[in-house]
Amino acid sequence: MAHHLLHHRLSHLAHPLLRLLASRLGRSTPPRVLPLILSAASAGDPAPLVSALSTAYAEEGLLPDACALVLLALRRGIRLAPTMCTGLMSRFPTAPEAYTFYLQLLDAGLPPEAKLFNVLMRDLLRSGDLASAQNVFDEMHSRGVRPTAVSFNTIISGMCRLGDLDGADRLYRGMAEAGVLPDVYTYGALIQGLCRVGRLEGARTVFEKMCKTGMRPNAVVFTILIDAHCKEGNVETILELHREMGERGVRPDVVAYNALVNGLCRARDLKSARGILVDMRSAGLRPDKVTYTTLIDGYCKEEELDMAMEIKQNMVAEGVALDEVTYTALISGLSKAGRSVDAKRVLDEMMEAGLEPDNTTYTMVIDAFCRKGDVKTGLRLLKEMQSKGRKPGVVTYNVIMNGFCKLGQLKNADMLLNAMLNIGVSPDDITYNILLDGQCKHGKVTDSEELKSAKGMVPDFGVYSCLVGEIVKKKTTKTYDR
Repeated sequence: MAHHLLHHRLSHLAHPLLRLLASRLGRSTPPRVLPLILSAASAGDPAPLVSALSTAYAEEGLLPDACALVLLALRRGIRLAPTMCTGLMSRFPTAPEAYTFYLQLLDAGLPPEAKLFNVLMRDLLRSGDLASAQNVFDEMHSRGVRPTAVSFNTIISGMCRLGDLDGADRLYRGMAEAGVLPDVYTYGALIQGLCRVGRLEGARTVFEKMCKTGMRPNAVVFTILIDAHCKEGNVETILELHREMGERGVRPDVVAYNALVNGLCRARDLKSARGILVDMRSAGLRPDKVTYTTLIDGYCKEEELDMAMEIKQNMVAEGVALDEVTYTALISGLSKAGRSVDAKRVLDEMMEAGLEPDNTTYTMVIDAFCRKGDVKTGLRLLKEMQSKGRKPGVVTYNVIMNGFCKLGQLKNADMLLNAMLNIGVSPDDITYNILLDGQCKHGKVTDSEELKSAKGMVPDFGVYSCLVGEIVKKKTTKTYDR
């Protein structure tokens, strides 16, 4: 019945019947099922029924049986669609397993295709298995398949990404022997590989070689070069590349503009970065979240916080949603500048927008309040963190501890230390150094030099308690001796 349904293009009706059949048949049944399929198809083409039943096997969790049925069919001379075989290959959990099955398919009679080899190389490279990807590339030759530009680009790109630049260069040179012309993607992969390891002169040489062939670099190639020079802080080169894009008739996209803005902000040239924003709008492109966040972060680092807040308002006005990165950049800048109230306001806006600040973001705001002596608000934020199910770490506690010690509230600092220990947060050497510093400046000891000498040498709560206790005892003894 399933065969007749498939013959009349009623696969949606045949499919549930075949799944039921596959589940009833169970494992290791393809050898006795295939003759029944051939009998049912009689003079017709059995390929559609084989394909449908193998899919049903796979969907019932019987992938080995699905593969076995396909291999048996191919060995009997049944011509199956390559797309059906790739569907089974995609069900394997790893690329090496898929490749092993593909070799079995080829040995069973499936005609080899460059496209499938390319997909396998891509998947192997994504998992970092360069050696296996090279084996696939070599297998193409042994199977008589001519590599395409996509084949070369896939393996060259993978080699560059995984650091085998010499191997990538050899393959690039081998393209001419194979009669395959490099394209913009080939050159882009080589340029990116060289840029990734800081070989910018080599990248420029490849870029010029590409241009000499008459090939026009695209926005992606320019963006790779711009981004690489951004990391080196080469502002002049960044702007020169931007001008060259225009001269070559390459229209920058949003990603290219963002790379420019990022590079100029890293070089602290915020005026030029704002100029790029104007160019962007003139080109009919809208700045996105990345553009604005990069600018906000740049202005925050230069402590131009009013300008950062203005850009934030522009984002909102243009309907560009702020994300965790944007809010965190603002909160960080405001907190470092001691604008604790503004930092808290932005923190509240972040939560109202449905975004959850992490421990680091909370700690920045807590630190801003504590540094201004408002430890009470810092404690309130600590409790807010805990009420939201967050577990503050030792850094957060150290910030509040430092606030208490600077105010001379050593009793509160010791209570906070006990609270940390009670909930399983282990103090670190910074914690004890903060407490020792507090004891030196505000404690009940006269010989502060002895405490100072202990900084960096207190490993745990017991040692800290004994140390302070002994020094206080010495002071008391000295008083009685007098």
